[in-house]
Order: sequence, then structure tokens, then C-alpha cells
Amino acid sequence: QVQVAESGGGLVQAGGSLRLSCAASKTLIRLTFIGWYRQVPGKERDLVGLVANTGTTKYADSVKGRFTLSRDTAGNTIYLQMNSLKPEDTAVYYCYADARGGRYWGQGTQVTVSS
Repeated sequence: QVQVAESGGGLVQAGGSLRLSCAASKTLIRLTFIGWYRQVPGKERDLVGLVANTGTTKYADSVKGRFTLSRDTAGNTIYLQMNSLKPEDTAVYYCYADARGGRYWGQGTQVTVSS
């Protein structure tokens, strides 16, 4: 069982930046993947970015070049640095972890980008 908890959401103007954090209850090396999804009302939850325990990252095309995942490799926290934010980035952002085939979600944090 893994618990993940997000923090760092909020309201920002278009073109601005935010950093989200996700703290896991296990050290990152014990997680196969950890990362972020986002969801807007009435739509499916979409991938934002994931990092494997090898350090390999994967990003959605819509955020490449603007969002960056980083991790505290000795600990249990990952970060999502979001730059050049757009109104279409407005969503609830969920931290996600995969460990031994189990899938774990956080409660979500709201990110709102005003135009």
C-alpha cells in the first residue's frame, strides 16, 4: 500500500509558473512509476508526466517544454515545475504511483490559470 499526497496548487495568471509537490509514503526507488495526471470536469483523467525509478521521464505532448518533473532521489518526493501556464492547463492535478502493479492516487490539487 502506498499513500501519495499533493500540494502546491493554486491560481495563477497565464504565462506564470507553479510548482506542485507529491510526497509518497515509500521511497521513490520502491515505486515503479510516479507522476501526474490531470482532469477537467466531464473529461477523462489525462497523463501529464511520469518518472520511472530508473529516472526515465515521459510527458504529454501538450506540456513538453513547459513542464518538468524532478525528484528527490534519496527521499520520497517528486516535483512538477509548470512554466508558461495556459488557461487550458486548468484542471485538478492528481499524483499517481505504481508499485508492484498496484495503482495509487492522491486526492488532487486544483490548478487554475486565468487568461
